[in-house]
Amino acid sequence: MVQRRFPRPSELAPLLRPAPIRWNGTDRRLAGAASIADLRRIARRRTPRAVFDYTDGAADGELSLNRAREAFNRVEFTPTVLRDVSAVDLGRDVLGQRSALPFAFGPTGFTRMMNHEGERAVAAVAERVGIPYALSTMGTTTIEDVAAAAPGARKWFQLYLWRDRSVAKDLVQRAADSGYDTLMLTVDTPVGGARLRDVHNGLTIPPALSLKTFVDGAMHPNWWGNLLTTEPLTFASLESTEGTVADLINRVFDPALTMDDVDWLRGTWPGKLVIKGIQNVDDARRVVDAGADAVLLSNHGGRQLDRAPVPLELVPPVVDAVGDRAEVWVDTGITHGADIVAAIAFGARTALIGRAYLYGLMAGGQRGVEKAVEILTGEITRTMQLMGVNSVDELRPSHVRLRPIG
Repeated sequence: MVQRRFPRPSELAPLLRPAPIRWNGTDRRLAGAASIADLRRIARRRTPRAVFDYTDGAADGELSLNRAREAFNRVEFTPTVLRDVSAVDLGRDVLGQRSALPFAFGPTGFTRMMNHEGERAVAAVAERVGIPYALSTMGTTTIEDVAAAAPGARKWFQLYLWRDRSVAKDLVQRAADSGYDTLMLTVDTPVGGARLRDVHNGLTIPPALSLKTFVDGAMHPNWWGNLLTTEPLTFASLESTEGTVADLINRVFDPALTMDDVDWLRGTWPGKLVIKGIQNVDDARRVVDAGADAVLLSNHGGRQLDRAPVPLELVPPVVDAVGDRAEVWVDTGITHGADIVAAIAFGARTALIGRAYLYGLMAGGQRGVEKAVEILTGEITRTMQLMGVNSVDELRPSHVRLRPIG
C-alpha cells in the first residue's frame, strides 16, 4: 500500500512559480507560437479575411500548392546514429557569398498590406540573421528605401519585365545603384493566375472599403488603424495600380517574354542573374546556356498555373542537367525547417520562403518575422542532429527519399 504524507512547503515552492507576465501584446501572441502553423493561426486572427487570403491562397483549386506541400509530407529521411552532433553548421555558400542559414526571404508583393512595417521589417531581419532578402517589383517599399533600412543586408531584386522595356531598364539600374547584387527575373507570369479567393473577397489594389470589408475591418481595428495612419499603401515600383492583382499583371507585364529578353538582361545586368519560375529540365538548360547563374524551381507558390509541376520533385533531374554550371534553388510549399533540409539533401543550393515569413509578419510585424526565422532555424538544427549530420554542406541524396504516393 502506498504511504501518503503532507508535502513540505519547500517541496511546493517549485510547483507554484507563476509564469512570467508578458505586458506587451505582441510578445504574448508570439510566445505561444511553436511552429509556422501557429504563426498562420495568429495571422488569420490578426488580419482581415481578404488580406489573409491574398497571402494564404493560390490559383484555381489550389492543387499546385497542395501538391507541393504533400511532396514535402512524403519526404523520408535516412538517419545515421552514433555521430557527434553537438555542433551544427547551418551556413551555406549562395552565389559566391556565405549565408548564415540555408534559406532566403523570397520576393512577395504588396507586403505592407500584410503589416504596415512591410519590406523594411523583413529586410532588417535578413540583415540581423545574415541571409539574403529579395525585394519584389510588386513591393510596397522603394528599392532605395529598402536599401536604407538594411544597408548591411545582402539584397536581391526580383524583376517582372514590363511591356515598356525602358521602365524595366530603369528599375535594373536603380537596383544596381542601390547595392543589390543579384537580379531575379520571374518568367512564369505571361498572364495573371486565377486567384479565386481574391475574386470572392473582392480584393482590389488599393483595398476598397465596401460594406463587406467595413464589417470585417471592425473586427480588425488595429490593422485598419495602422493602414490609415502610415504612409499610403501603393506599389512602389508601379504607376498603374487600380483593379485586382490579375488585372494589374495582365495590363502591365509582358506576355511576349522570350529567351531574347533573357539574353538582353544578361547583357544589361552586371551582377548575378537568377531565373525564377523554371518548371522543366529543358527550360533550365536554355536559361543556363544564356548565362543564368542560378535557376529557381518554382510554380509561384501555386499562384499561377494550377496543376503545375511540383518544384521539389524537379530538383534531382534539374541538378543532374545543369548543376555543374549553375545553382539550383527551390521554393513553394515550405512550412517547416525539415522541408528546407530535404530540399538541400535532394540537391538544391538554397530554398526560398515566402508565406512562412509573411505569417510571422502578419502575426507580429518585425518580431513576428524574427519568430519565423527562430522556428525554422530550430527545426533545421534539430532535424540535422537527429539525422546525424553536422553541416548543411554534408547533406546528400542518400539522406532522403520520397515515399510512394498511396
